[in-house]
Amino acid sequence: MSEQQILLSFGGIGAAALACQWLAWRLKLPAILFLLLSGILAGPVLGWLQPQALFGPLLMPLVSLAVALILFEGSLTLHISQWREIGSVVHRLVTVGALSTWLVIAVATHWLLGFDWPLAILFGTLTLVTGPTVIVPMLRVVRPKATIANILRWEGIVIDPIGALLAVVVYSFIIARSDGDGLIQSLGTFAGVIFCGGALGAAGGWLLGQIMRAQWLPEYLHNLASLAAVLGIFIAANQIVHESGLLAVTVMGMWLANMPGVDVRQILHFKENLSVLLISGLFILLAARLDLHAMLGLGPAVLALLLVIQLLARPLNVFISTLGSTLNWRERALLAWIAPRGIVAAAVSAIFAIRLHEAGHEGALLLVPLTFAVIIGTVVLQSATARPLARLLKVAEPAPSGFLMVGANPPARAIAKALQQLGCRVLLTDSSWENIRAARMDNLPTYFGNPASQHADAHLDLVGLGHLLGLSPAGEINALACARFRHDFGHGRLFVLASGLEKQRSDKHRASEEHRGQPLGSSALTYNQLAKLLNQGAELYSTTLTEAFTWDAYRQLHGERATLMFARDNHGWVHVATPEHPLQPQPGWTLVALIEPENKAQAEGTA
Repeated sequence: MSEQQILLSFGGIGAAALACQWLAWRLKLPAILFLLLSGILAGPVLGWLQPQALFGPLLMPLVSLAVALILFEGSLTLHISQWREIGSVVHRLVTVGALSTWLVIAVATHWLLGFDWPLAILFGTLTLVTGPTVIVPMLRVVRPKATIANILRWEGIVIDPIGALLAVVVYSFIIARSDGDGLIQSLGTFAGVIFCGGALGAAGGWLLGQIMRAQWLPEYLHNLASLAAVLGIFIAANQIVHESGLLAVTVMGMWLANMPGVDVRQILHFKENLSVLLISGLFILLAARLDLHAMLGLGPAVLALLLVIQLLARPLNVFISTLGSTLNWRERALLAWIAPRGIVAAAVSAIFAIRLHEAGHEGALLLVPLTFAVIIGTVVLQSATARPLARLLKVAEPAPSGFLMVGANPPARAIAKALQQLGCRVLLTDSSWENIRAARMDNLPTYFGNPASQHADAHLDLVGLGHLLGLSPAGEINALACARFRHDFGHGRLFVLASGLEKQRSDKHRASEEHRGQPLGSSALTYNQLAKLLNQGAELYSTTLTEAFTWDAYRQLHGERATLMFARDNHGWVHVATPEHPLQPQPGWTLVALIEPENKAQAEGTA
């Protein structure tokens, strides 16, 4: 390929990845669906993208390294505290449950598609994995209860290296059969992968954690150090025992995430962003290598295999794994429905199919189109049905429209009551027991502690919360909370009451706008101003606009004495008023405004 063609290919991959991710965000569907379709369109359909010609012998090594980084990022979210709560179910899902799935898929592949037993067993190992690349995006859309989400997330991350390990063992057995010692060599491979991957992963996680905890590296180098460590451990493990690298990086991430005194949030955010890039590029490249004629040549037996995987293999796995658990039948039903296949299945199938074909195994190349058919089928079906099913079963979280409120002082409690009247969920946090006690006396949900603390990371319930209100009189606390939850809620959903002292400071003595959030209210209020107005008799009133009593009439009635705070539109969404983004309420909207005492009588008459 010419230099210009290479540059155009890279630019096209980037543009397609961005378009697919944006479309997935707009349509609330997993991005893998659009990434696969774009890769198939650019590769086998139009012939614009030729991954083998673009990367040559670097393609499969780059795929392996990218999968390692994706698994490491996923394992950074696995905390032992969550494992203690749901460990028994996850343990069975990835052991006896996975074995049942493996058995069912292998038998179905042998009888429905005519694969010989070794290839059918290998295909069973490739497709028993789910994976964080498809589970996490689907969970964002489905938003099941926290227990279900944690189980699926843990299963997706843990089963990936297990599935890859089993695939390595089966692959080793197939290759070694001709030498007459297949079973012995397979058992040796299994033990070697477990020992090497576990030992190197634990050592790498411990060493990196010690470096971070002792501050031997400046903070801005933590991301680079973790990236280098992951690649180093992955390559070293594979050099010692072939294909043990995936297990090593998974153990490394889990060790680091649970190491006391090590803050992995910055690394996690970096790896999340990197994973989006890697996943997007990988799916497009792997889909572009797909042989459509081979996939279509598999015939209707593929649909029968998909039905077996969806309606028999997964429900049987969940039934076995949840026996004796506290999960109710609704939660088990959703678990039995969600099990999309992802990037590890695609990548490993591509690698092993090529090696087996080169070793003379006929039919090995069919592993790739069959694996992609399963990936596309499970993702399409479950993406379209999982969210409605979760709602039908009543195991879905509410939409993240509530408010996390930093401060439980009198102004914060007044705002919380007004938001509750709009039907919003609120959660007040404060380190003052007096404020927390007063809030609980008003039947307001509370968290006693600093929302940016390590305890809050593990125990603060953010279900249904999508906004942050910084209502503490200390501007530094509000800024800290905004910095902590910016990744969770997004900068556009962070709002604060500025402290009087903070408004008087110059730019170099106060937090930047990015970290302190947007000012709350149609005219920016300080905490002292709001507290003073409430003490003087001002109140927060709710008013519903009509065709006769419009927004213009409301402003004419109240004038500058009314400060608009919130507005609920006709669809039930609550908007926060700010000076930079004034609201334009329509008839049917419900407004919450701070009405000063002079207009108190009029406000009561129109409320």
